[in-house]
Amino acid sequence: MRIVVTNCNTTQRMTEEIVLGARAAASPGTAVTGLTPAWGPESAEGWLDSHLSAAAVIDALRTYEGPAYDAVVLAGFGEHGREGVRELVDVPVVDITEAAAHLACLLGRRYGVVTTLERSRGQIEDSLETAGVARNCAAVAGTGLGVLDLADGERTRAAFRAAAERVRAAGAEVLVLGCAGMTGLRRSVESVGEELGLPVVDGVAAAVRLAESLVALGLTTSRAGSYAVPLPKRRVWGRP
Repeated sequence: MRIVVTNCNTTQRMTEEIVLGARAAASPGTAVTGLTPAWGPESAEGWLDSHLSAAAVIDALRTYEGPAYDAVVLAGFGEHGREGVRELVDVPVVDITEAAAHLACLLGRRYGVVTTLERSRGQIEDSLETAGVARNCAAVAGTGLGVLDLADGERTRAAFRAAAERVRAAGAEVLVLGCAGMTGLRRSVESVGEELGLPVVDGVAAAVRLAESLVALGLTTSRAGSYAVPLPKRRVWGRP
């Protein structure tokens, strides 16, 4: 089985970190390929960046010429584009935002998202609403750090803990990592969860495992309604 994991920005270093996290979560025999858009924002941090990123990711998948793949994981928390990608490809498409939220709902009644900048809150809340999992979200809190600031482990851990305490105070019983770039800091932030008595869900790991399950079950996106596209106008991506 091969899973393509798309970064939502053009920073190759972040793609590599996301791929490492995805491979750590993947089952034996699952190959993970990282895909970095050729253009778009260096770090997606806002509405404009998100829309540009969505177009860039879709373009990268549309022009993809690598090995055939069985599923796509969209590694951009709260970013746009998942509906477009589901219309584009004929394999399962799992977005880390809804994957993390769905798994969090299996672990507690309410979850809280800890993300990067406070300005990302509205975008994430809208993404959760569209995915149908917003009802169980107690709060979304920012660390005040930009996406590219996450390389500073100690600073990130301190900021993550402060934000995690806020979402726990709002009623969260589970913590969700609200940025794909946090997957490289998983051990550090999981220790924060242990200190607060809350499980921590990494969206990249959750999405990879869900993608594997869909492929194993022989399931993919329905073409009966929302993602139905006239066949003469479609080209099939993903499968050989």
